[in-house]
Amino acid sequence: MGAAPVWSVDPRTGTRREQVAVEATVEELEKTVRAAHAARAALADRTARAALLRTAAGLLDEAAEHVIEAADAETALGPVRLTGELARTTGQLRAFADAVDEGSFLDIRIGRPDADRTPPWPDLRRWRIPLGVVAVYAASNFPLAFSVPGGDTASALAAGCPVVIKAHPDHPATSELCVSVLRRAAHQVGLPEDLIALVHGFDAGVELVRHPLVAAAGFTGSVRGGRALFDAAAARPVPIPFHGELGSLNPVVVTEAAAAERAEGIGIGLAGSMTLGEGQFCTKPGFVLAPAGDAGDRLLKSLTAAVSETEPGVMLDHRMRDAFVAGVAERAALDGVETPVTPGAGGEHTVSAGFLTVPAGLLATEGPHDLLLEECFGPVTVIARYESRAEIEAVLARLPGNLTATVHLAGDEADADSTGFPAAAELLESLVPLAGRVLVDGWPTGVAVTPAQYHGGPYPAATSTFTSVGLTAIERWLRPVTYQSVPAALLPPELRDDNPLGLPRLVDGRQEGLEG
Repeated sequence: MGAAPVWSVDPRTGTRREQVAVEATVEELEKTVRAAHAARAALADRTARAALLRTAAGLLDEAAEHVIEAADAETALGPVRLTGELARTTGQLRAFADAVDEGSFLDIRIGRPDADRTPPWPDLRRWRIPLGVVAVYAASNFPLAFSVPGGDTASALAAGCPVVIKAHPDHPATSELCVSVLRRAAHQVGLPEDLIALVHGFDAGVELVRHPLVAAAGFTGSVRGGRALFDAAAARPVPIPFHGELGSLNPVVVTEAAAAERAEGIGIGLAGSMTLGEGQFCTKPGFVLAPAGDAGDRLLKSLTAAVSETEPGVMLDHRMRDAFVAGVAERAALDGVETPVTPGAGGEHTVSAGFLTVPAGLLATEGPHDLLLEECFGPVTVIARYESRAEIEAVLARLPGNLTATVHLAGDEADADSTGFPAAAELLESLVPLAGRVLVDGWPTGVAVTPAQYHGGPYPAATSTFTSVGLTAIERWLRPVTYQSVPAALLPPELRDDNPLGLPRLVDGRQEGLEG
């Protein structure tokens, strides 16, 4: 383990750019985790935590030109996309800083004693405390927002947890640049730089989740890689929470009435969503149930025209490119599958977008076509043409868990006063068990970072019921503790009767400490 060089590679040419690091040895990993663990007490001060997050955001903004240049060179995602991603990243850091200041994430609940109850109630005071060192596994497709300075890191630091980040091999130079910015932010606010650390190497990633001082892990990536780490986390002598975002098909159902009403618009919208970022979004709509017949034909005609106008693009690395080309070829070879626009190799280093069609009836029961119900990472989607509502229900019943599920309705179907509403409501409810976010008349790509967001879903979309996007992502790195009949002088300030920190809390069932 360790000592092997880590190279930055240009995905546009497949050539090495520079050596930026070496893979961590067992000794280096041990030293890194122990240093992070030793520094955790410094994050107990919530004011310092918030300052760290805001300072990190400011320093990233100052370094924007260099960060975007490095990320584009390693991912080919382009300056426009990366500029937006950096804004999202710094926005997340600032939003979590605000959450730390506000304090409701501590979930403080106080129940005063009541001797008249049967049995009597003791004095109980509950809040949440940080778990400890968090292992963060950077994602390939978001070199900023889901990587070194991303949501897992921001939420863990906000919770009071040091982070040791496993860099993704697709953007090691960007990772090194970003971790240097975060560590500089820690230094500027008077916190130990060891609170934030970076390691490289596959073996280091496996050993990281096994380290006895690592208390939890966050992962965004493939089902295969995430499941291996999830199993390793569970197999430890002391298992730890593993919050993994793995794979998602993100099914879409287009009703016959919706296709008849706006087939052209749906086709154009689907094309834009499935090809966004070369189809490398975790929320890409990869499977669509669309009607057979004239309305469905119009939708496919619109989709064909829009996808055909998409230029070949570069994927994040050549391994992913090869997997995409092989995956679409295997799917296209299945009986009954057609390719109105053939996806695959667009050139020596690029891929071309396309889509497949298949009769929905072939997916209603187990068989070789089950491959079409698995995610294919890249700019492709599968259109299953249904003949009846029964076929929709049969296929939906066979889908795995997803991050999102979408239904497109005609205007009158969504009207509670129309005769079509009961069927539309039932269809919407049939999607709820399949996904963590359910959409009507929209497209799932684009995940707003808001307090109400939920980015997760039934397995294999995620390995836990927590969100990895939005302010409640902080809950992954905390655990509740209740103090019973503890003298006031021994209580943390957050739990004392006089509420010296002015925190929101629930006292005997009533909310206190909220302004307005």
